[in-house]
Amino acid sequence: MMVISRTPFRVSLVGGGSDLRAYYARTRGAVMTMAINRYMYVTVNRRFDASIRVSYSKTEIVDRVGDLQHDLIREAMRRTKLTSGIEITTIADLPAGIGLGSSSSLAVGVLNALYAFKGEWRSADELARDACELEIETLGRPIGKQDQYIAAYGGFQLVEFLPDERVLTHPVVADHAVERRLVGNLQLYYSGMERDAGNVLKDVRHRLTTEADTRSALDQIVAKVESLRAALAAGRPDRLGALLDESWTLKKQTSSSVSNATLDRLYTRARRAGAVGGKVAGAGGGGCLLLYVLPSKQDAVRRTMLKAGLREIAFDLEPEGSRIVHFHRGERRG
Repeated sequence: MMVISRTPFRVSLVGGGSDLRAYYARTRGAVMTMAINRYMYVTVNRRFDASIRVSYSKTEIVDRVGDLQHDLIREAMRRTKLTSGIEITTIADLPAGIGLGSSSSLAVGVLNALYAFKGEWRSADELARDACELEIETLGRPIGKQDQYIAAYGGFQLVEFLPDERVLTHPVVADHAVERRLVGNLQLYYSGMERDAGNVLKDVRHRLTTEADTRSALDQIVAKVESLRAALAAGRPDRLGALLDESWTLKKQTSSSVSNATLDRLYTRARRAGAVGGKVAGAGGGGCLLLYVLPSKQDAVRRTMLKAGLREIAFDLEPEGSRIVHFHRGERRG
């Protein structure tokens, strides 16, 4: 038997940080985010014997699930009670650690594939909740919940995080032409700088419990989610540029690790070349620079970023979340 799941990465627009429990435990968090057509693929195949083979950037072959070094796959196997005679391979369109939610796309994708391998179907909400529990509760990662939900649901979503731990997803309502203009005006560049999102988020989480200014900055960022929703409903997608710029300024107040001198210089160069606004994707500290650029300035911004040594990542909106793209039982013939 072989199963293959395909799970999208994401680009978060406004509201990041409010999906941390340290924030939404006291007041509603909200994020506007979109799935993109760059993917994490997970294959699950039955092995001839009872051993376990897991292949990612390295290959592990072990006799017991507890011996696996890949903690996320190990705990996903335990969670789904598939702990022997199995082979798992992961293939990603983009590298990890660049701020596009790859870890949570893997969590959702491997759970989806393992459940399908067992012949069990899980809804998008179930996959997202399972992935959150796996990453946050079981593995103790200091992350939020937005990435798991957009990976599971796909599309263009406003996601709310409530103090009672409920998560509500709302497809963004906008005219198709408005949506296409917004996506067409986004440019994404890889800075070449790796970062550990966990370290950045640990600092933000700590400051949320000790510094009122950090919570105030996130309160203002969450308010901009509603501003963007209203702008899209009114047919004004270009409002996103200013909202990204304002949110990025506020986000840098939540932790000294969110940005650095190199990222600040790159962002300033992009603005001078014509970008209306932007941000560092994900938790910050490195990874990708997301920019909102009007059509008349896109070539100039692209030349500037490429000259600075950045690599552009082309993308489009992905309407679907994690899905099973191949399922083969491999029954014997004859």
